[in-house]
Amino acid sequence: LRGSLIIIEQVIDLNHLSCGQPINPPRIVGGQSAKPGSWPWQVSISNNKQHFCGGSLISDQWILSAAHCFYDANIFNTYEVLLGANQLFNPSSNAAAPPLKKIVLYPAYNPDTNSGDVALLQLKAPVKFTEYIRPVCLPNSSVQFTPNADCWVTGWGNINSNVNLPFPSVLQQVKVPLISQKACNTLYNNVTTSHIGKDLIKDDMICAGFPEGGKDSCQGDSGGPLVCNLPEGWTQAGIVSWGIGCAQASRPGVYTLVPFYADWIQKTMNGGLQSAPLATLLLLPLALTLL
Repeated sequence: LRGSLIIIEQVIDLNHLSCGQPINPPRIVGGQSAKPGSWPWQVSISNNKQHFCGGSLISDQWILSAAHCFYDANIFNTYEVLLGANQLFNPSSNAAAPPLKKIVLYPAYNPDTNSGDVALLQLKAPVKFTEYIRPVCLPNSSVQFTPNADCWVTGWGNINSNVNLPFPSVLQQVKVPLISQKACNTLYNNVTTSHIGKDLIKDDMICAGFPEGGKDSCQGDSGGPLVCNLPEGWTQAGIVSWGIGCAQASRPGVYTLVPFYADWIQKTMNGGLQSAPLATLLLLPLALTLL
C-alpha cells in the first residue's frame, strides 16, 4: 500500500509527558535483545515470582494485558508486576514493582473463541514516570492500522516452542507486518483441521507475522503489546492473545485489536478517575494481498 494518508487530530498527554516516546527507539522468535529504555511501557506479570505474561503501561495507574492470563482475577494479591525492567532476573535500579489494587477482565471474554481477551490491572498508587517507565499511546475506536505500519512485538516469553529465554532473560523485540482479518483467516483456514473450525479470526482480532513463519510471539509473551510507530508516538495496535505453535508457516500470531476495545478501556479507567494517553488518528484501511 503506497501513499498512506495519516491525519493527526489530537494527542492527549498524561502528566505533561508524551506517550509512546522511548529513550532508545529501536528474543521473541526470530527477534533480538532490546536495549534498556527501548520499550518503557513493557510490563512483566508474575505469579509466585514466576513470569507468565506481559502487559503494557497505558497510564500512571493502569496496565493493559490479556484476560486469558488470569484464571481468577479475584486473587490479584498473588500477582506481581515489574515495570522498567530489561533483564527479568537482574533488574536494575530503573525497575519498579508497585502493588496491584485490582484486576478487571472484559465481561464478555470467551475463552472458547478467544474474543474479548482483554484485562486491565490497576495499581494501588500512581507510578512515577521516568526514562524507563512511561506509557504507550492508545488508539481510539476509529483507528485502522495499515499493513505497512512499523510494528513490533516485545516480551520475555519463549524464543521457540518449549524453549525458554536464557538467563538473564533480556527483553526481546521483533518487527512483524500486520495481516488483515480476511487474509489471516485465509491462512488459518488452509492449515487448520475441521475439528478446530474455520474463520477463527474474529472482528476484534488482528494478526501479525510472516506467511513463511520465523518471527512471532510465543508462550510467556501473552498480554504483551504489539505497537506501531506513528508520528505522534508508539501506539498499541494489539495485545498478544493466541496462535497455533510459534512462528510456524501460515500461522501468524493473533492479537486482540485494541481499537475494538478502546471505549471499554477508557470507560473502565474513567471509573477510577483516570484517563489514558490517547492518540486519535485516521489511517487508510488495513489490506493485504496474499501471493
